[in-house]
Amino acid sequence: MMKCPKCGADMHVDEHRRYALNMCYECGYIEGRMNDTKKGETNLEHLKKLNFNEAVAFFSHGMGLDEKAVSRWLDKPFDK
Repeated sequence: MMKCPKCGADMHVDEHRRYALNMCYECGYIEGRMNDTKKGETNLEHLKKLNFNEAVAFFSHGMGLDEKAVSRWLDKPFDK
């Protein structure tokens, strides 16, 4: 079990969120590191599951790119 870096108390795994978090019930410190005891999905696996709109939002807002440019790029046909 992890110890809280802030107060030294035991940290507990909170699994009722989208991804598991380590939380300290004493001082409220939250460790946002991926600690998924169920599956542990990689970023690439998560990206494969996104639909078109979610992918555009991820690349444009998450990475600071132009939304229209990303939409045009994803809409192009794939040449082999």
